[in-house]
Amino acid sequence: MFTLFRWMVRLVTLALVALVLVGLGAWYFASRSLPDYNASYSVSGISAPVEIVRSTEDVPHIFGKTDADVFFALGLAHAQDRLWQMTVLRRTVQGRLSEVFGAETLKTDELMRRLDLYGAAVKSVAAQDEQTKAALEAYARGVNAWIEQVNKGALGRGAPEFFLFKADIAYWTPADSIAILKLLAAETASQVQTEVLRARVSMLGQNWVKDILPDVPGAGTAALPDYASLFPGLPPGVKLADAEGAMSPFPPRDFAGASNAIAAAPRRSAAGGTLLANDPHMAFTAPSWWYLARLELSSGGVIGATIPGIPLVLSGRNPRLGWGITSAHVDDQDLHIEELNPADPERYRTPDGWKAFDTRRAIIEVKDAQPVTITLRWTDNGPVLPAGHFNLAAITPPGDVVSLNWTALDPADTSMSAGLALMQAGSVEAAVAAGERYIAPAENLILADEKGVGMVTIGAIPARDPGHTTQGRMPSPGWETVNRWQGRLPYADNPRFLNPEGGIVINTNNKMIDRPFPYNVSFDWGDSQRVLRLTRLMGEREVHSRESFISAQLDTVSPAARNLLPLVGKDLWFTGEAAPEGTPERLRQRALELLAAWDGDMNEHLPEPLIYAAWMRHLQNRLIRDELGPLANEFPHLEPLFIERVFRNTEGASRWCDVMQSAPVETCTDIARISLDEALLELKAKYGPNIESWRWGDAHEALHDHAVLGKTPILNWLMNIRQSTSGGDFTLNRGLTSGTGANPFANVNGAGYRGVYDFADPDSSVFIIATGQSGHPLSRHYDDLSDLWRRGEYIPMSLDPDLARAAAAGITRLEPAAPDDK
Repeated sequence: MFTLFRWMVRLVTLALVALVLVGLGAWYFASRSLPDYNASYSVSGISAPVEIVRSTEDVPHIFGKTDADVFFALGLAHAQDRLWQMTVLRRTVQGRLSEVFGAETLKTDELMRRLDLYGAAVKSVAAQDEQTKAALEAYARGVNAWIEQVNKGALGRGAPEFFLFKADIAYWTPADSIAILKLLAAETASQVQTEVLRARVSMLGQNWVKDILPDVPGAGTAALPDYASLFPGLPPGVKLADAEGAMSPFPPRDFAGASNAIAAAPRRSAAGGTLLANDPHMAFTAPSWWYLARLELSSGGVIGATIPGIPLVLSGRNPRLGWGITSAHVDDQDLHIEELNPADPERYRTPDGWKAFDTRRAIIEVKDAQPVTITLRWTDNGPVLPAGHFNLAAITPPGDVVSLNWTALDPADTSMSAGLALMQAGSVEAAVAAGERYIAPAENLILADEKGVGMVTIGAIPARDPGHTTQGRMPSPGWETVNRWQGRLPYADNPRFLNPEGGIVINTNNKMIDRPFPYNVSFDWGDSQRVLRLTRLMGEREVHSRESFISAQLDTVSPAARNLLPLVGKDLWFTGEAAPEGTPERLRQRALELLAAWDGDMNEHLPEPLIYAAWMRHLQNRLIRDELGPLANEFPHLEPLFIERVFRNTEGASRWCDVMQSAPVETCTDIARISLDEALLELKAKYGPNIESWRWGDAHEALHDHAVLGKTPILNWLMNIRQSTSGGDFTLNRGLTSGTGANPFANVNGAGYRGVYDFADPDSSVFIIATGQSGHPLSRHYDDLSDLWRRGEYIPMSLDPDLARAAAAGITRLEPAAPDDK
């Protein structure tokens, strides 16, 4: 027995030693990919020495003799810190994820191959101006120079993820950068999802759609046809939602692009200089989408937010001009039902008769599985989409297919050239002129120069026939001429507001203009609530400062809560005698007492935001579940305009309060009370009986998860960044909740970047991203900015070269390689 015990001890000890050795080996090889920011490299592709001066936050300040050398160094810096992220983004748009991740991503690859965004990017290279081509080529050389350094120096394959997923690291090309810009169009797109959802609700009859998907208040819209009447062969009923493929770049409807931007003219500024603040909102990831950088170009310094893979400062400033971006929600996507020839399904109906699809075959390589061959089909209206995406099968007549027309598919997309011209513009007028070449994704460009401010929508807006069957709001018959795009609206017709009388321009993805179809830009906007709060904050002061703009960015008061609570609870406040302690009635009374004294601040330390959010969630579900059935799952977030219509009984909308399957007629007060009780019981079970101890931040954690390893046990602890946060779905400091799953209040989408630019003292401008500059989990820069971001703090970034060098934490020097070294 003693001998057996000794052998067991030896085996356990040996196993522990082996485990430690494996861990040390993994750490050693992973740490090899940490870049040395004080190194010098001999590289081919530059004309003269280049310096990459790193700040203590790992922000590169790049100095070179020529613009091409500077873009080369930006490519190298991006690759040093985010090579894995860049590779995954490129594979996503190419439809080549399954080569690395297996069958899990096959559905996403199939969709991306059918859209062929990458093919459009390859063709778009030739459409760029010569300056932009040179910048793209130099940037690609810089990325490739780092890949060569990794290979030559055995630097851990460039990122630790490459040890877990064996994949070749292909060299970068100019088309890759254009493709990632097109990928951003997918990340901010929602018109397809909205068209399909509107059609599906329309098919239920009863005109539910006007309530649950209402127009943003403004001029009314002419009545649309019932979707089912357009296609008599369409089967009735509702199909359950399709799950999109893993790592799909297309977000659910509620998660499409959002953002805030403000600009104030000198007369509205306390210090006498223009002000600009911008915080684009995207899905949280680790690392962030955003990467801070400063470039010293021949036109002057440029500083702000880039996205690895793209050689542009997308939001930032130069010495004379600041710019920010918000999603414009232009209706730049249309779905078309394509009727197939019954005698030959390889032909589809056009205004001129039957026509053959443009077809080609594509092979998708799949890790640990056989390759999959698919047939790609294109119509005059665009590519044919798989029926298994976007719930298209639910709205497609039997035997027909659906095609997509989308501005991002333009094979002569000059958005990259427009972005580079913007970086070099010295005035609002020059920036507006640069925007004419911008195609997709459509953005509102908010501008501030030394004298004034402005805003213009950049991006192609489709020209539609006034007789369009559905006005682009639902899929339409693709064979009818009136439903086909007729080019683009002139850029001069894009919304623009230059040097307004009030001296301030704002945008929160809100409705900006009220023009009749087909000049309306969009029917579906990204915000109807945040704009109310921002308008109030801007009007409360005669003049503003950098600090007041920061305060607006970080504001966590919900206008939706302030508007809805008095409306929904008007018959519940302070009614009846105090109920005994421990009863559901007493819990409800205490919750109503707290909410009555609450100012709508979605503060992480308070119980009221949690009570409000849970109440509205249960209320909306009760209102829509019996009318919409399974389609109710397509509305996981609060729809404030819908709730307001119901409780104001706008056009008879209070009918939603009556439960259709029950004999009694329920009132809206009944549904409000029942929903509150349900919400409180749920919260009590999860957070305990003491209502005062509940915290919004416990439910509203920001989830900055690694896109690939975020769900892997043990590794997720290393890769994911979690933080208790304030804010909510409709606050300026937006923290969009997940809406589904075990924690529907988790914060999953918000301001991954914030910048405030003050032209009274430009070097006092401040910036922050949500995670850190590095994508390497062993780097101290992986999450070093995340706590600052959570606390609402920023870092200064100056265009003064002496300041950059004086505070340098590391300087990478690039030397042109001698001929023999090339």
